[in-house]
Amino acid sequence: MKLIDTHCHLYAAEFKQDINAVMERARKNGIQKFYLPAIDSETTTDMLAMETSYPGECFAMMGLHPCSVKENYKEELALVEAWLLKRPFVAIGEIGLDFYWDKTFATQQYESFEMQMQWALQRNMPIVIHTRNAMNETINALKPFAEKGLRGIFHCFGGTLEEANEIIDMQFLLGIGGVLTYKKSGLQQVLEKIDLVHIVLETDAPYLTPVPYRGKRNESSYLEFILQTLATVKNISKEEVAAITTANAEKIFGN
Repeated sequence: MKLIDTHCHLYAAEFKQDINAVMERARKNGIQKFYLPAIDSETTTDMLAMETSYPGECFAMMGLHPCSVKENYKEELALVEAWLLKRPFVAIGEIGLDFYWDKTFATQQYESFEMQMQWALQRNMPIVIHTRNAMNETINALKPFAEKGLRGIFHCFGGTLEEANEIIDMQFLLGIGGVLTYKKSGLQQVLEKIDLVHIVLETDAPYLTPVPYRGKRNESSYLEFILQTLATVKNISKEEVAAITTANAEKIFGN
């Protein structure tokens, strides 16, 4: 069984002491590829080092996370663009809108999101979207770019069936992670009605740990709990879920 963790921050400080063991546990659970979303310039060195340490397994994205859009956002965007000119990346991400903590830089978040979507369009690259407390705003900002052919993944999807269908109508995939295992999330009921061809699997490690390890550090090997829950929701085998979601990931990332 071949699996892909389409979104994991394995370069985070939480993994400094035991990353080799984390990778080995993931491999034993069938995970063959790990996609690393960017955050900002403070984490770029660690992210690229992770990719170098595990060639053919770890693949870096490039982008500015909405929570890192601050006073210096223009300098951060310039660094993102410089990296995009310097070498290839699998996607621009994670990018988007996050109004959970505050909206101080809401205007700048929109500007950053739109600029990075334009770069993705110009380079024919997929994007990986982060949205929190801003689903409708994110969908509305994305629509004109999706109409021009922009494609990608809504990372950590946890919205309604209506929102899922809006995203699917734009030819975007739903990134499904540990939230699926939280019974009160309502996500299981939504995904009952969504075809697997629109879904990829992710952990968002070290965050959003699935049941039964909720509250502890997440890691890529825990993708098995997301896989099992989705198989139960769809009433099919884990192998079928793995085959379809892996194919979806390989198609969107092109490797």
